[in-house]
Amino acid sequence: MKAVASIRYVRTSPLKARHVTALIKGKRVNEALNILAFTNRDSARIVEKLLKSAIANAEERGSEKTDIDSFIIKKAIVDGGPVLKRFRPRAKGRATKTIKRTSHITLLLEET
Repeated sequence: MKAVASIRYVRTSPLKARHVTALIKGKRVNEALNILAFTNRDSARIVEKLLKSAIANAEERGSEKTDIDSFIIKKAIVDGGPVLKRFRPRAKGRATKTIKRTSHITLLLEET
């Protein structure tokens, strides 16, 4: 059985989110939650919340005897979302562009 959870338009850069998802890819659900709890990054909180959502989706779709501990994180995909372009004032009347990136994160759980 498979379970999917995704979140879109997260205000974190895809590269930073990929660093966190690389830590949990291929791990069991309990082990991944433990890793995320002790990872000191803002995107770890987002991925942890998303993983809990995927676990709830698996419980909802599964039968009474579905064991959540038997699920592993098969895929953790982080795609880039739309980019917010802003400008900051600089010296001598100039301006520099600031790019604020967003992410789309998808987790796929699969039962072993």
